[in-house]
Amino acid sequence: MKYYHAKQLTDTTFSDAVEQVTEALKSEGFGVLTEIDVKATMKKKLDKDIPSYLILGACNPNFAYQALQAENKIGTMLPCNVIVQQMDDNTVEVAAVDPMASMQAVENESLAGIASEVQGKLKNVINTL
Repeated sequence: MKYYHAKQLTDTTFSDAVEQVTEALKSEGFGVLTEIDVKATMKKKLDKDIPSYLILGACNPNFAYQALQAENKIGTMLPCNVIVQQMDDNTVEVAAVDPMASMQAVENESLAGIASEVQGKLKNVINTL
């Protein structure tokens, strides 16, 4: 099973893609809790240069609450990560975790419905870009 949904964006800058993703997440009820600038971290910690790569920790509070009520350790898999990365061919790729894939490791059937709804919302985010 593929563990993410992705889309290549053309005719956009990296920063514009980040804005588009953030707005698309908002339209589906997600906020961005964290932003991890992997490029800056690799440069600072390892003195290595990589293309722009940002991890957005997206959270839909309603679904997070439901998931925490069903499984108190589910926080180990939250928030839902969405990456924005500059590709070599001057495109920007956006990829979001597939919560259905990650939930397979959790043996709690009550999470399936929640994961399915979140999956649909994250697919909508990717498809609207």
